[in-house]
Amino acid sequence: MVEIKSDAELDAMREAGRVVARALAAAREAAGVGVSLRELDEAARAVLDEAGATSPFLGYHPSFAPAPFPAVICASVNDAIVHGVPDGYRLRDGDLVSVDCGARLDGWTGDAALTFGVGAPRPGDTELMEATREALAAGIAAAVVGNRLGDISHAIGGVVRAARCGTPADFGGHGIGRQMHEDPPVPNRGRPRRGMPLRHGLVLAIEPMLMAGGRDGYRTDPDGWTLRTTDGSRAAHFEHTVAITESGPRVLTAL
Repeated sequence: MVEIKSDAELDAMREAGRVVARALAAAREAAGVGVSLRELDEAARAVLDEAGATSPFLGYHPSFAPAPFPAVICASVNDAIVHGVPDGYRLRDGDLVSVDCGARLDGWTGDAALTFGVGAPRPGDTELMEATREALAAGIAAAVVGNRLGDISHAIGGVVRAARCGTPADFGGHGIGRQMHEDPPVPNRGRPRRGMPLRHGLVLAIEPMLMAGGRDGYRTDPDGWTLRTTDGSRAAHFEHTVAITESGPRVLTAL
């Protein structure tokens, strides 16, 4: 069921989104050569704790996973696309890191992600990140009253195609509100003018994931969570929680 939020509820979701934004900023600030992924998780966790928020990631156990997720962030490095489990791996010069984080505050949820490089960027990383940010911006720009869900997917997919990148077909954005994952799903490719009409008060997590190798295939690590490109190419992931309003898209997870 698709839930339409009131203006007061959008304001409450904005507060949860602010926590997510601060947690992502803390994780990025903590990152550096020699820093472990677990330390990035600890930095984000401290922000949630200080805000009195909880994590919708921690303990999340969908049907495809063998065990509940053990952290408050996903940390995906290099050829990992999404859902990377933060462990003792220590970041190296040239690593490409995607961090995804959520927060639940006063019953409402925010979800966002960013990708950044550690040290000197590898060839193609800057272009990959720019293309993924562009895809997110295109999706947000299409999130307006009067459009349909397919217009968002089509806008993202156009950037993916122009960049000659791949995107995992089975994973994309989603509705969000009281729960992290709500209806409707938001694919990263689609046909324009198809799908449900976009209404004031609909809130979506829009999240393009681009794979530099141009293929859509992926594989799952033995941990049952981490998705990796099948060709070993690098991946980037940017995400915002966005409210559709009569005055245009409202990004709820911006700093």
